[in-house]
Amino acid sequence: MRFTGLDHLLQAGAGHLKTGPLALIFVEDEIELASTLRHHLSLGFGTVVALMPQTFALPDDPGAEVVRVDCDTTSEGTLATALNRIIRGVPTGTWIYYGWNAEYLFYPFCEDRGVGEMLAFHTEERRQAMLAYVIDLYAEDLGATPNAVSRETAHLDRSGYYALARKDAQGLSQERQLDFYGGLRWRFEEHIPTDRRRIDRISIFQTQPGLITQGDYRFNIEEYNTYACPWHHNITAAICSFRTAKALKLNPGSTFDIDTFKWHNSMPFEWSSRQLLDLGLIEPGQWF
Repeated sequence: MRFTGLDHLLQAGAGHLKTGPLALIFVEDEIELASTLRHHLSLGFGTVVALMPQTFALPDDPGAEVVRVDCDTTSEGTLATALNRIIRGVPTGTWIYYGWNAEYLFYPFCEDRGVGEMLAFHTEERRQAMLAYVIDLYAEDLGATPNAVSRETAHLDRSGYYALARKDAQGLSQERQLDFYGGLRWRFEEHIPTDRRRIDRISIFQTQPGLITQGDYRFNIEEYNTYACPWHHNITAAICSFRTAKALKLNPGSTFDIDTFKWHNSMPFEWSSRQLLDLGLIEPGQWF
């Protein structure tokens, strides 16, 4: 099913948005588009929506199961604008995940448990949002893979992640909120603008009236931006992403400064939640 824009989707395709949870995939190029869509379909999302420029081709597999929306995803602010319009246009209480192509959502036990089951438990925990960490993936050999994207030789950093207290406008620490850093944005920070170095993203959330994303992967309701509830730890997720590696190698300002992304703390990515749990990059909370 194809829609010519967000207006068309929200008016003529509203029925597709009632089958949640929804996965919104913002497509900035055609790299690993098919694998991204397949991955999120396999997690059990009720509807997968691909927002993409009209000149891009939706892969035949799994194109029949994906709702396509023509959208200029390369314009500044497109993600926040589109996300806020969809928040207003779907039923209250709809769970939404959003990410980009060449990004893959992992949560504890995702190989055996569907995203609906996981979110049902999270809802019982009285949580309306879930913290996700963007874990950078990168190809082992940039000579063989100039765009840094290779699922077959994907590596990630096993360590080097840290958090700092998040301050409010008065300079006070915000309760149960931290700014997280690490991965390629930390190791190659000279090529990354300061306001884009964080790796925390509230990428799974439940809609409610008045909810607005602020364009920095956080929301206007502060409880949505917390990493856990006041009484115990909650589930966290990872978004395993080639996006930063791809940008660093395709950007003329950084590509010639980077011969490899590998360092002594690199390890092959096993494409499993077990590895992410063992590394402490995701948290099962009370869900076993």
